[in-house]
Amino acid sequence: MSERPLTLYTRAGCPLCEDMAKQVRAQTGMDCLIEIDVDQDQVLKARFGWDVPLLFDGNSEICRHEFDAVAFAAWRARA
Repeated sequence: MSERPLTLYTRAGCPLCEDMAKQVRAQTGMDCLIEIDVDQDQVLKARFGWDVPLLFDGNSEICRHEFDAVAFAAWRARA
């Protein structure tokens, strides 16, 4: 698996965001999940709008809006 941290773009109070973080941690046991609240950064807020949660490995998107076990498994196979 990749040694790089995964980035989860979130929004405060977003149940889908909380669920995706929980799923990623359950699947990987990773402590290196970086959660970024898009509302705290105007550039990210403009870029992503309401398209959260978003899970990225570097610049590569893994999941959007909800945890996708198939896409996550494909990422793990490539990593």
